[in-house]
Amino acid sequence: MATFIPHECLRAAPWKNGGGSTTEIAISPAGAGFDDFDWRISLATITASGPFSCFPGIDRSLMLVDGDGVQLTLDGARKVVLSAAQPMLWFPGEAAVVAQVKGITTDFNVMTRRDRCRHQLEKITAPGKLARRSAATLLFVAGEGSVLARASDQQFALARYDALLLDADDAQEWRLDALQRSAVLCVDLFT
Repeated sequence: MATFIPHECLRAAPWKNGGGSTTEIAISPAGAGFDDFDWRISLATITASGPFSCFPGIDRSLMLVDGDGVQLTLDGARKVVLSAAQPMLWFPGEAAVVAQVKGITTDFNVMTRRDRCRHQLEKITAPGKLARRSAATLLFVAGEGSVLARASDQQFALARYDALLLDADDAQEWRLDALQRSAVLCVDLFT
């Protein structure tokens, strides 16, 4: 059964290093911690430059959803700038990552435990159609405006930063309606 996850009901947890906060959107299995999740999806707000936490055995995807951008240095050498022109990056969780910011940024973060599952993150546009590819799919409204997600006898009105988690029992085809074009992030989770 589809689970609506309103952003207004989520709470941010500050980072230990003081450089930002994370708002967990969804995790599997429910109630898992950092050492035993299969997958975890969150929003990270970066307020100061500094290192990312290390997550050995985890594959990560980041997508910039707010702010001017963030420069990431991976393993002391590779530099990547997340910006409107190039908003997404995939990297292994064991990489040493240091962020440099000039202002506050918000990033959509997907983490999957490599030996248990994998994920695919993509940006789609509403209005449009969604053909699901996995047993678990999370939709996240990253753009301005609201999106109406509907399939069969279900429909959900999502505002910016709201999410919808679809499981194996939910319809495979969904219609995403919007009065104005809106960016929607789609995460397919494969186990």
